[in-house]
Amino acid sequence: MGNLIKAEFRKTTTTGLWWGLLIPTVLLALGWALGTGAIGKGIMDVVSSEEAEELTRLLGVDPAQWQVSLFGMARSINVATIFPMIFGGLAISNEINRRTITTTFLTAPTRVAALTAKLVVYVAWGAIYGIAIVAAVSIGIVITSDSGALPDPAGWLALAAVGVLSSILMTMFGVGVGALMTSVVGTTVVLILYMLIIENGIQLVLASQNLPEIIGFLPNGAVNGMTGSVASSLFLANAGVVPDELVDVMRAIAGALGAFDWWLSGLIFLVWTGLFFLGGWAATQRKDIT
Repeated sequence: MGNLIKAEFRKTTTTGLWWGLLIPTVLLALGWALGTGAIGKGIMDVVSSEEAEELTRLLGVDPAQWQVSLFGMARSINVATIFPMIFGGLAISNEINRRTITTTFLTAPTRVAALTAKLVVYVAWGAIYGIAIVAAVSIGIVITSDSGALPDPAGWLALAAVGVLSSILMTMFGVGVGALMTSVVGTTVVLILYMLIIENGIQLVLASQNLPEIIGFLPNGAVNGMTGSVASSLFLANAGVVPDELVDVMRAIAGALGAFDWWLSGLIFLVWTGLFFLGGWAATQRKDIT
């Protein structure tokens, strides 16, 4: 198994796909963090001003306790994990499409062993992308946010861990879709179209119909709910008194509208990932390698 894993790592590193997608991943994560951090700082400057002091006092809130950078971190991580998902989908579909997977199947003891090695390698790549995303987001947020708006070390570690986990799951989700479709172009189009356009449209409809709880069961809603739930929970835990009518607003800002606790959102997305991955696994197992 060790040799199979080494061979799979060598296969992915000898192409330019991993760094070709890692560079825009880091740039997108950094850009979103810089932008959301600057927006958060602007909001805090307004609510902390003398003009807003009377209103915040009447509401019983203390803006000095608002760690608004958490929202920017969650949103930036969510957006950037699109790339590891695409990486997983492109890597496996390209291998199947070009029949380079044939060599793997012919040299491995069994197809199960070959696919297990791929599973280990793609999980590792998901973690690598996740660490790069969290690092870029952290740098961007620190640059543009005031120190009082930053999470404490425990809060940062919690959000970072969930961010890496979501990157791993998104990578495996992409692998499953790519293994099922086998088309490089089709996999890319379907993943981007669904995650960025179709489901967001569905979420808007559900929110307008007062059915936000269904959002948490959808793939994108579930994976966004992982980081969003952690960010909103950390914010509310340190924000002091927050009016009940603002709690849902805070969760929506964090990307967790309709989402459940982070672990439950993770389990829901794990089910989606498992369905596509096992479906792709089964299809690959039956594939004719001649």
